[in-house]
Amino acid sequence: MTCPLCTLPAGELLYEDARLWVLLVDEAGYPGFCRVIWKQHVREMSDLAAADSSHLLDWVLRTEKAIRHVMQPDKINLASLGNVVPHLHWHVIPRFADDAHFPSPIWASPQRSGTDHGKAGLADGLRAALKNQPLA
Repeated sequence: MTCPLCTLPAGELLYEDARLWVLLVDEAGYPGFCRVIWKQHVREMSDLAAADSSHLLDWVLRTEKAIRHVMQPDKINLASLGNVVPHLHWHVIPRFADDAHFPSPIWASPQRSGTDHGKAGLADGLRAALKNQPLA
């Protein structure tokens, strides 16, 4: 079976280095939903060397800050599930009190139809915000 995360996965590339990608993914009803994906096959955070885990978490936090800056959500959800693919990856999800699932996780049953919080130029805004994040 071909691993779906060994090559650049679907989504709009916001940042890439030798170790990870940051992608804006197309998740219906959830504009600004990003994934931070470790490029190598690693299942658990504790399998990474300290410098690598710091690098990965730094980019998860940078992504959260960029989303908060650009979208001003009510909350950010962070999730690292990866039960199917052997790549560490973090979901960084902006949440709004009027989204379809709030206050439940986006994978729960919807509570309402939800309000669209998409914005023109979202990917460019996130890229610029990521670029302007200070190094940890």
